[in-house]
Amino acid sequence: TTMPHLHPTNTSLSELHLTGIPGLQHLHHWISIPFCIMYLITLAGNSTLLCVIKADPSLHLPMFLFLSMLAVIDLVMATSITPKMLGIFWFHSTAISLDACLTQMYFVHAFSVMESGVLVAMAFDRYVAICNPLRYLSILTSPVVAAIGLATLLRAVVFMSPLTFQIRRLPLCSPAVMDHSYCEHMAMLKLACRDAAFSNTYSLSVSTYVAIFDSLLIALSYTLILRAVLSLSSPQARKKAFSTSSSHLCIMALFYIPGLVSMYMERYHQELPLHIRVLLADLYLLIPPAFNPLIYGIRMKQIRDGARRVISQ
Repeated sequence: TTMPHLHPTNTSLSELHLTGIPGLQHLHHWISIPFCIMYLITLAGNSTLLCVIKADPSLHLPMFLFLSMLAVIDLVMATSITPKMLGIFWFHSTAISLDACLTQMYFVHAFSVMESGVLVAMAFDRYVAICNPLRYLSILTSPVVAAIGLATLLRAVVFMSPLTFQIRRLPLCSPAVMDHSYCEHMAMLKLACRDAAFSNTYSLSVSTYVAIFDSLLIALSYTLILRAVLSLSSPQARKKAFSTSSSHLCIMALFYIPGLVSMYMERYHQELPLHIRVLLADLYLLIPPAFNPLIYGIRMKQIRDGARRVISQ
């Protein structure tokens, strides 16, 4: 007998079906374990970070405000896909309404663009802190931090809204079965009955622009930081600046590389097995949110001290 959740026959087009990880359905239960653990770490880590920063007034600095933005974005990004994914893995609940699917797609992609913007802001923050320490608080005032946060939000909305409206207007063919574990725009465009070349090109251009433009800004910040660090006289100060910068760069690599790789593979290298492409796309949304609070939070002395103060109170 064929498994009912693999070939839904009576698919009305107000409803789609997500297959999970195509070709690895027999391993869904096993795959769900690391996914579930990463999600729990994401929830615990980011919530703890937010509570500590909120509770400790000495942490109300620009650097930690950006870190709070990152934590909120990570919570939304992971929550927009993981519960549904676990539902597919555990209960074969593959059906998702078209509106829910578009909402999920909007959240995933808009928040990815926002995360990228906040990573740039954090690199800029480190640059000011290390290269212009005396003017740090006069440059990054609260209104400036708020404006940067708003700008990253607006950029995400401006980029993602046209894509969502385009896909909303595309006629979808039945059976509307998406070989993916969440509503990813490239996977969704494959269901279109009409030529979706414009949406395809638009989404690829936006993602490439965001990733390249933001990575270049980050690289520029860190180049200037390293130049400043190397001119520092004390080896202690050099070591501290290097360790902060290296952990930031690790996070950024974790965020940009799998994201771009999975997207270009989806578009150009169809010979890469589908389950590998889907797993890449999943991990790019699951790994950074779980590791960000660990890399940023636990490695930062101020956060550790803040946590101790909050706990002792």
